[in-house]
Amino acid sequence: MPYLLDRGIKTLDYCIITHFDSDHCNGFIEVFEKLKVKVVIISKQTKESEEYKDIIEIIMSKKIPIRVVKKGDKINLDKQTYIDILYPDFKISEKDLNNNSIVCKLNYGKFSMLFTGDIETPAEKHLVGVGALDNPIQLQSTIIKVAHHGSKSSSTEEFIKRVNPQIALIGVRKAEIILGILRKQ
Repeated sequence: MPYLLDRGIKTLDYCIITHFDSDHCNGFIEVFEKLKVKVVIISKQTKESEEYKDIIEIIMSKKIPIRVVKKGDKINLDKQTYIDILYPDFKISEKDLNNNSIVCKLNYGKFSMLFTGDIETPAEKHLVGVGALDNPIQLQSTIIKVAHHGSKSSSTEEFIKRVNPQIALIGVRKAEIILGILRKQ
């Protein structure tokens, strides 16, 4: 929020909540309270967590439209820029919050970035296997936001090979990075 407010940003066209684990959604509470949000994007929930209930209540009180997406949906941002929703596919029944994460790909010309939420091996296998049958290059991306904070439950070799990124970003807290460095020494 400080970064956005410091730059005079008062409106967001879209907010994508990949899933309703606290570390992926609770920060939106402040966003919804301090900024105008035009649309919130979520996926169908197989399990309604407390976080889900709390955030939906705030969204409803602010009268922000909600768009529920699934595999195959597209969000057009402008003439050249769009987001493809690659996962989840409502045909599969995934009860785990992490594996219900939205996986989406931002496309701009030849540049693309894959956002993976907290998906784990079962979702990655789905994306590489059944999910990729229609379009084998759908996962290839310039940049990947590595799933589940780089944990060992994600980033299978087959999945990373299919994405074939030039850059991989891992979202971790500063303390986790310092602990990782200390453990290596």
